[in-house]
Amino acid sequence: MGAWQPLPDDLPSEVRHFVEQLRQLKDRTGLSLVALGARTAYSKSSWQRYLNATQPPPRQAVVALCRVAGIDKDEAERFGVRWELAVQAWPKPVTVPERSEGAAPAVGGAETEGEEYEDDPTLPWWDAPPKTSGPPSRRLLMVAVGLAVFLVLAVVIGAVALG
Repeated sequence: MGAWQPLPDDLPSEVRHFVEQLRQLKDRTGLSLVALGARTAYSKSSWQRYLNATQPPPRQAVVALCRVAGIDKDEAERFGVRWELAVQAWPKPVTVPERSEGAAPAVGGAETEGEEYEDDPTLPWWDAPPKTSGPPSRRLLMVAVGLAVFLVLAVVIGAVALG
């Protein structure tokens, strides 16, 4: 259980402390990463990234781990505060500048499309920065309208089917 790989030396103290506490909480559950993934909505590989400090965990992953570990409300709130401090201090990976139309690919031919780092990886999809232009509120409105249309269709079909 306690055979964790060493954390990078250049981690900010807030991140190091948070990840160490997260590791202790995971060990306290007695679950493997596979079992933890099965009990939460996060895969084994996601937990590996979170517990090795290569990616900040979403807040909901921390909440799920606290729930699985059976910790009380006060301790779960302390984990929430530690998470906030860690995410603010989490080192941002180096970003590759976007290439202009017709420009040669990056050195080594690596494509970076779809690999951009979101400023806050813990944002839900409806609040994440848009891939296309348009305000986030419009995207959320489109989702709401789509769900409303689906609901109306379900009611009409149900009414026709049941007479």
